[in-house]
Amino acid sequence: MPAAKPWIGVEQARATAAGKYERNFGEWAVGGGADVVVEFPLHPPTEQAALANQGAAIAWVKSWRDAGLGDAVVWAPRRWASLGTQQVPHRLRLSGAVDVARFARKGQHWSRLSARVQALLSTFDGGTLAEAVRRSARRIAELDDADFDRLFLVLQWLEANPQSGLYIRQLPVRGVDTKWVSTHRSLVEKLFAALTGRESLGLGAPPVLVRMRFLDPDLSPGGLVDVAAPVSELAALNIQPHTVFVFENLESVIAMPPVPGAVVLHGAGYAVDRLERIPWVRDGRVVYWGDLDSHGFGILNRIRSACSNVSTVLMDIETLEAYRDLWVKEPVPSTGTFSHLLPAEQHVMAELKRQGNVRLEQERIEWSYALTRLLFTNVL
Repeated sequence: MPAAKPWIGVEQARATAAGKYERNFGEWAVGGGADVVVEFPLHPPTEQAALANQGAAIAWVKSWRDAGLGDAVVWAPRRWASLGTQQVPHRLRLSGAVDVARFARKGQHWSRLSARVQALLSTFDGGTLAEAVRRSARRIAELDDADFDRLFLVLQWLEANPQSGLYIRQLPVRGVDTKWVSTHRSLVEKLFAALTGRESLGLGAPPVLVRMRFLDPDLSPGGLVDVAAPVSELAALNIQPHTVFVFENLESVIAMPPVPGAVVLHGAGYAVDRLERIPWVRDGRVVYWGDLDSHGFGILNRIRSACSNVSTVLMDIETLEAYRDLWVKEPVPSTGTFSHLLPAEQHVMAELKRQGNVRLEQERIEWSYALTRLLFTNVL
């Protein structure tokens, strides 16, 4: 005979109800919560168990009688030979999300969440808004009152102005600034997309800046050497460098000395796609230097897909072997397909993998060694 299940006490039942609430409150809030029913057995003691510990059995029954749950506790008779007929708590049946939340000590949370969800769904008429609200219910509930009011007003304004082109700073909603949007942007975007079907908020974005150094004064506009400028402004420059160096390491960019006919740009990882929008980079002679790892070659592959004449420096077997003592493990190697790599570059990639997915970071290469190779590359 299987062992009798332990009696379910009031606090244990609260924990069970709280678990059900935590898993379902988003769905309940979207549906209104009136039809929610949470029911589970309380496993009252058997006659043998009650006889073995009458004090505990009496206290257990009393705890449920004193719980103040009314008809939510379903009582059932037990006819016991030794103890006579006894009424014991048999099941707990909570009807409505309000009662579930109150019993689970989540009443304040439910009151806040349900009011907010109904405000959103009754004000906005998005085809998939209810599903987005369900998925975002936890974050909606966690907002303080002021932030929820701002969220509501931002959604109203964006719905009326879906392609404003304004910068965040210009949004006419009190208390909404760049910091607020950066903190809550994913929630705003999810709800706005469900409301309008638009992936973008239609806001303006600050221009993407590219860090660049003019290594030859004859190429420099107005004597500038070190600049960070929008892609569009760099694209408008009327220059034709002999060499466009692209480095991944910013310190290496800054350390470059004057070099005739050359400029150097900071690649900024996979953001190198932006270089395609600069004609004198796209159509010029690019020398790329990145980390000797799978991602360095992944970035090279991307540059070569966008620019017409790309070679590398310090990304070869010779450099890799010269600094074997400085290798480290690459945490998450790239698994992409690199169709634009040359055979020699594919060979280095294979060697990195063969050695256990190692990497040699650009900054670990001795500067004097690197500079000699870089200057030699420029005169080719």
